[in-house]
Amino acid sequence: MNGIALNEDNSHFFNTRAGQPITVDTVDIFVDQYANTKVEQLLLCPNCMRTSYDSKVFDPIWRGYDPDGADNQPLLASLPPEGRSHARKWIHTAWALNQAGIDVYARWIDRARLHGISPWLTMRMNDLHWVDDEKSYIHSEFWREHSEYRRVPYHFTAWTDRALDYGREEVRDYHFKLIEEMVEHYDFDGLELDWMRFGYHLRPGHEIEGAELLTEFTGKVRRLLDGWEKQRGHKIRLGARVPARPQSALGLGMDAVTWARKGYIDWLVVTPFWASTDTDMPMEIWREMLDGTGVELCAGLEILLRAYPSYPLYQTNSIETVRGAALSLLHRGADRIYLFNYMDSETTIDNRADYQNLLQEIGDIKEMEKKPRRHVITFTDTWAVGEPQSAALPAVIGEGGWHAFRIHIGPRPASGTANVVLAFDAANDVTGDLVELRINGELSVNAEPVKMVKPCPNEPAWRYKVPLTALRDGYNVIELHVNTALTVIWVEIAINSNG
Repeated sequence: MNGIALNEDNSHFFNTRAGQPITVDTVDIFVDQYANTKVEQLLLCPNCMRTSYDSKVFDPIWRGYDPDGADNQPLLASLPPEGRSHARKWIHTAWALNQAGIDVYARWIDRARLHGISPWLTMRMNDLHWVDDEKSYIHSEFWREHSEYRRVPYHFTAWTDRALDYGREEVRDYHFKLIEEMVEHYDFDGLELDWMRFGYHLRPGHEIEGAELLTEFTGKVRRLLDGWEKQRGHKIRLGARVPARPQSALGLGMDAVTWARKGYIDWLVVTPFWASTDTDMPMEIWREMLDGTGVELCAGLEILLRAYPSYPLYQTNSIETVRGAALSLLHRGADRIYLFNYMDSETTIDNRADYQNLLQEIGDIKEMEKKPRRHVITFTDTWAVGEPQSAALPAVIGEGGWHAFRIHIGPRPASGTANVVLAFDAANDVTGDLVELRINGELSVNAEPVKMVKPCPNEPAWRYKVPLTALRDGYNVIELHVNTALTVIWVEIAINSNG
């Protein structure tokens, strides 16, 4: 199975094609770039709180827009001056395409099928971009007019406080109407309910009864699709995106295993929210819990790669770090790799020249095994309300102390070289030779400074060569014994196979 499922968000195309001729060729060429690649499903997102098509049940993104007006027109006035022209790119391009009678999503669906790519729509179930600005152009009138429907109406400490509460029938009905409209208007192969935009849908403390409501909602969507299958004459799959940890997903009311066992979903993506790719998602646990359901399990990769929650650098993945994460997660039981925010420009991997290479090889285990890969310790960014949170880094080690890390590398390489790479807090002012490193009990006898490429820490890094014979399939344990107190801020295993 394997291969890539790729998510195209609701604004990227319109932003990046602003100023280009408004023609069907401009629209079609976008999909053409994914022909003859490992992309097997193209998931097209038509909405946030507003839609990028002419919806009759949600506000289109251009509602209230004056195409002849100035940048400080009422719709855009709450933005800082530098943000108005950028927002206008999306709004104006979507408006102009609609004025020209070009339905982007209908054309993309047809074009994807022409290339043998399965077209899906993916619906953001509770998008919360910029809810710190109540007047932002991106918000729906429904959200603005019904503050009583928000999940935490009594304080505002995070964007997720202002999510709509799916415990309310009015909120569920409002979103179901958009699903009804999309399935009537568009002939797609699958519909994904993206519960990870933004991941918090129920009042704190009401997740148990809320889980029953989300399950009921998912069943209602499944029955709707069943009816349309008869009219369309083909299977219409239903998928969902949920947090990486099963207990966190359930603790937030997303009972994905029950959805699978009831036959409501065919496809499940487990994923971080945004802050970093999660390189240690428990795919084998999900696989066991889904056993016998026939549900396809996808490992979701985000575009960012960061070492820990307070890590100051926001860096995107490279093709080497994507290889490492993808190979590990497929080895652990994922059926395919799902790429989120891996678009063709703006939001993409660090070296844009590698984008086509990424599309040609990610998801192909044999191909990825031949190439350099990096397995970096990151963290989980989505937890249930009040759930204890953990991260492997930063790790403070006292003088003379020992500390251990675990990194999953997927299949052990048969040939090539392998190194452990560490970086320490600059305030420690330590060199790598003050650290004794063992991997799976075997001692590395050298430490040398290494110049890293992004993504990487700002601090100096040290490389410890390890014998391939010391590596194991799956998890590998790195043990450090230090001669001075220090804080470890970066850990990875870098593998260069002779493929």
